[in-house]
Amino acid sequence: MGYHVVYEGGEGEITEKKSRFIATVRPVHSEEEAAAFINEMKKKYWDARHNCSAFVIGERQELTRCSDDGEPAQTAGRPMLDVLLREGITDTAVVVTRYFGGVLLGTGGLVRAYQAATQAGLKASKIIEKLFGSRLMIHTDYNGLGKLQYLFGQQGTAILDTEYGADVTMTVLVPVSDKEKLVKEITEQTNGSAAMEWGADCVYAVIDKNVVIF
Repeated sequence: MGYHVVYEGGEGEITEKKSRFIATVRPVHSEEEAAAFINEMKKKYWDARHNCSAFVIGERQELTRCSDDGEPAQTAGRPMLDVLLREGITDTAVVVTRYFGGVLLGTGGLVRAYQAATQAGLKASKIIEKLFGSRLMIHTDYNGLGKLQYLFGQQGTAILDTEYGADVTMTVLVPVSDKEKLVKEITEQTNGSAAMEWGADCVYAVIDKNVVIF
């Protein structure tokens, strides 16, 4: 299993009883980065009544912060944070800017509006799943090459590199949860003739059908 992050931020907007709620979402990797983003939005929307914020950082959502920025307590920042936590998203910050429309929404109305704005911002963003994997180098002869290419195609295993010499050396990316299973299948496909060597662990994602290693 991996964890979800915002790969590309976005902006969403809703209107509730003449109040505009503009949600800006951005990937962040530290509390300092999140604070800088929040200040940036406050400067950009300096004329707005409120710039409420929430962010989550860490593979297990270890660090969380939120701010109501003048709205009644627990009606803005916390509901925004709840959306991020519920969606299982981390390393992400969101600022919801409110331009007051002259009509009071009440505490329940505010909670719903800030959550809906946050969801609109996430919908406008690109969210990916980061996965844990390991590189596996496989040395095989040319007879085993076709069998392994077929196996990896069936399994959806990413081939990172193939070197052709007297024999063939393939480097593939293996999800941590599939390590034992794939080694067994490679051994079976090559009748035990393939030599294997584990390389570095990594975090990766499949983005637009391409493997990206972080």
